[in-house]
Amino acid sequence: MTNILLVEELERSFDDLRAVGGVSFFIESGETYGLLGPNGAGKTTTISMIAGLLEADRGSVRVAGQPMATKSTAAKRAIGLVPQDLAIYPDLTAKENLAFFGSLYGMRGASLARRIEEVLEIIGLSDRATDKAEEYSGGMKRRLNIGVGLLHEPQLLILDEPTVGVDPQSRNAILESVEALSTGGMSVLYTTHYMEEAERLCDRVGIIDNGLLVAEGSRRDLVESIGQNDTVHLSGTGDLRSATEALQATDGVVQAAEAHGVITLVVDRAASRLPSILGISGEAGMSVTSVDVSEPNLEAVFLHLTGKALRDET
Repeated sequence: MTNILLVEELERSFDDLRAVGGVSFFIESGETYGLLGPNGAGKTTTISMIAGLLEADRGSVRVAGQPMATKSTAAKRAIGLVPQDLAIYPDLTAKENLAFFGSLYGMRGASLARRIEEVLEIIGLSDRATDKAEEYSGGMKRRLNIGVGLLHEPQLLILDEPTVGVDPQSRNAILESVEALSTGGMSVLYTTHYMEEAERLCDRVGIIDNGLLVAEGSRRDLVESIGQNDTVHLSGTGDLRSATEALQATDGVVQAAEAHGVITLVVDRAASRLPSILGISGEAGMSVTSVDVSEPNLEAVFLHLTGKALRDET
């Protein structure tokens, strides 16, 4: 296997704030790598350095064997960057958007026209190719955004939270497209606030927190690293903050975090501890309306390592 991306001891500070403190990882040819972390963990800064948008204070990035810096043309040509914010022109059709961005890559004539048709098929917009982007749903705009990043057939596609704010149907279409790209041999660097996407798409995952890569590996490797802890989701009303604090101090609860009206717990042998968990929640002022227990997964790993649920800041 070939390393399409090699990141070594990457560091970056802003005045006295260390945003990234020595991050190293690699992505092989055809591999989908998930970079996960709470807001402020250093993901955006790391991606900006990988894409050549920001210079590193120390360390190095190589893309397809080429050194990356802000002026590294060769390395940048090997990357397709799909930012979280839409980078398309609403008053142009899908075809016109793709033709414009293709011209920026130096693509012309029949080869560009052929590639536009291929990309429209990949992103599922062939039947809407001549409609203006402003007429698209949010999910269709996201898919066109991905299409722009695919045009020049990059060796590494960087997808920064590509499904934020889209409907379930479009979200599934995006995920299917990413799966097809990986199967076709393209390497993908994927960030998301949806753990189920990382579970579904990523061959390996790196978890970044406070500017450091605190864990890395396949789903199985990461889950095994925390033992046989279960994940418990408590939905309800009332004083969830007090309930979270009380549960964190409860025997058998490894970690507790509250986000969006749900308390997420990492629990050792949850089945035997549920009566105690429910009793303590009630005593702390929470009225539990539903309970969900799942076996060890990436969410449990993330919560265990960072003390936060992945969607805390969304």
